[in-house]
Amino acid sequence: MKTVFGSVAIVVAIACLPAPADAKGCIKGALVGGAAGHYAGHHGLLGAAAGCIIGRHEANKARQSQDLQRRPAGDSTK
Repeated sequence: MKTVFGSVAIVVAIACLPAPADAKGCIKGALVGGAAGHYAGHHGLLGAAAGCIIGRHEANKARQSQDLQRRPAGDSTK
């Protein structure tokens, strides 16, 4: 039953990823999540999938905040 649940969770996680899959944040999150899941009850695959999703989300937030800082404040000459 654990194997089925883990497999379904991984398939759902992969299906939720956008088509052009960038690996920024995913690899690091998967490593940390996999290790944490392994030590928290032998759920390494589930932890890796969750870590990948969370790592990707954090990388997107960081990229978005960098984009906002680089963008000019606005053109007030109109």
